[in-house]
Amino acid sequence: MKPFQKIKSIATPLDKVNVDTDQIVPKQFLKLIQRTGFGQFLFYDWRFEREGTPIKNFILNDPKYANSKILLARDNFGCGSSREHAVWALDDYGFKVLVSTSFADIFYNNCFKNGILPIQVSVDVLQKLFSTKSEIEVDLEEQTIKADNISVSFHIEPHWKKILLEGLDDIALTLQHEAEIVKYERSHKI
Repeated sequence: MKPFQKIKSIATPLDKVNVDTDQIVPKQFLKLIQRTGFGQFLFYDWRFEREGTPIKNFILNDPKYANSKILLARDNFGCGSSREHAVWALDDYGFKVLVSTSFADIFYNNCFKNGILPIQVSVDVLQKLFSTKSEIEVDLEEQTIKADNISVSFHIEPHWKKILLEGLDDIALTLQHEAEIVKYERSHKI
């Protein structure tokens, strides 16, 4: 994973509650064997008609949000099945930060393991972010969100903050203990 950098971007306001992983990436697209390529299927059933024509009034089809790196969503984002493909699709599409009032637990953890920062905020803060027309700045190091006249702090567990700031996946975390692993393996030869 790449280390997380400060993000400054226009935010894509997905004004929906209880967005489940099957809506984030529908099951018919889970045939890929790598983590990339899922972005084209993000919110597929909401973005496209049956014949593949873009649905004009869906937020991701608005050119204004084409390069957005921040997704705003309502309550309970990422609910449903625990498919990691949903996070892969969000990342592959270009989102690096998700802001909501709540996330499904497994989805929330999968975000960190794949380099996406999920931020939980109050309903009032989320509403202010939905209303802003300017870019939003997310600073993980400082744990702040800034936009217009908004400046709020957010909570993140120190472990997850380290993971994102240093770009550590599970293997990289394990390799931080390589000397102890080698020592153990040498002392327990069969």
